[in-house]
Parts: sequence; C-alpha cells; structure tokens
Amino acid sequence: MSEVRIAAEQRTRFGKGGARATRRAGQVPAVLYGHGTDVRHIALPARELMNAFKHQGVNVLLTLEIAGDADELALPRQVQRDPIRGNLTHIDLLVVKRGEKVQIDVPITFNGEVKEGLLETPNTTLSVEAEATHIPSGFEVEVGKLRVGASIHASQVVLPAGVTLLTDPDAVVAHILAQQSEAQFEAELAGAEAEAAATGAHADELAAEEEAADDDAAEGDESGDAAADDSAPAAE
Repeated sequence: MSEVRIAAEQRTRFGKGGARATRRAGQVPAVLYGHGTDVRHIALPARELMNAFKHQGVNVLLTLEIAGDADELALPRQVQRDPIRGNLTHIDLLVVKRGEKVQIDVPITFNGEVKEGLLETPNTTLSVEAEATHIPSGFEVEVGKLRVGASIHASQVVLPAGVTLLTDPDAVVAHILAQQSEAQFEAELAGAEAEAAATGAHADELAAEEEAADDDAAEGDESGDAAADDSAPAAE
C-alpha cells in the first residue's frame, strides 16, 4: 500500500460549533492519538481525504504534514459519514511507526458470478496483523465456481507474505445456499400462515376457557355469599 501525503492544520475550536465551522471551510475535523502522545485536534482537506479513500481504501496510510509540527504517519481508526449525503464528518487517526505491526480489519471482495444457489457472505472483512507500511488494501475471494452447500473459510483466503490472520480460521466468509423454487416458497408461506392461524385459534380457545373458569369462580363466590347470608341470625 502506498502512502498518501496530506496537509493538516491544527484546530483551535472544538465542540459541535467548531466542527461545523471546520466542515463549512471544506475540511474534515479529526483527532490524532497514539504512541503516548497527547491527543491532537486537526483538520484535513475533505476533497483530498475522499480521494485518498477512493483510490487506496479505508485503511489508507496517511503521512500528515501538520502545520507547525513534525510529520506523522497515521491510519484511520474510525470514520464517520453523513448518513444521507455520505460525506466525511469526522475521523479518528492512530499514529503508527515504520516497522511496527498493527491489527486492522481488511475488506474482502467477492469475484465471480454464482451460477446456482444464493451467495451468503457472513463475514466481509478479515482481522489481520500486518506491518503498518504494508497493510493490504483488500482480499479477493473467487466464488464463481462454488456449488450449492460449498463454503469458503477464513483460513482459505490467500494472505500476502508477512500478514497474519487474527479472525477465527473456521469463520465462514462465503457460503452457497440452495435457492428455493417459487412452488417451494409458496408452500413454505402457506405452511407459515396455517401455523399462525392454528396458533391464533389455540390462543382463542385458551382465552375462552379462562373466561369460563373465571365466570364459574365468580358464580361460586356468589353462592357462598348467599349461603352465608341465609345462615346468619336475623338481627333483632
């Protein structure tokens, strides 16, 4: 993975108001931390940062040229986006050093057209350990030749040299499910509806029985009260 150099400015305004002002200026508010350094509040140019993510992926290695401070090597740790527009709203950056290893989640790309069945992808990333300057941008998994019932596990994904798998090796990353026919789907739907109707009818029966039991109990109480009144001595 190649490094991307990007200019950064120190931020002096914090909180929601400061963050909004930073974004209005075409920048992304960020925090930089790690290696025992104090947390630094910085701002990065939004367009350049978006381009870096677009071409290098979310695990892009950034060389930050911080105004008034020494350059820092950093990795994105948490990226926040606007849920509607998709633009970057905030980013957490971890300071790293050349030669050190870091733990990171790397996305998986599934290649090929599944010709039978349905593709299920329970895991779309793998957690790995890699040198900070040699983090893979992604892993590729071929699924076009898989048949119904076949699976690919994390241990079967090819990793570059020097990259160690941290995800459970038995974790399934791709699985081919049998595809239901229209008749099977309709039969299953009809069965579910019949079961729901039967459950509802049973619930109605139980409710009726409980109501009848309550009525019997109430009648018994009234009879008992009447008997008590008959046996009581008349008041003089």
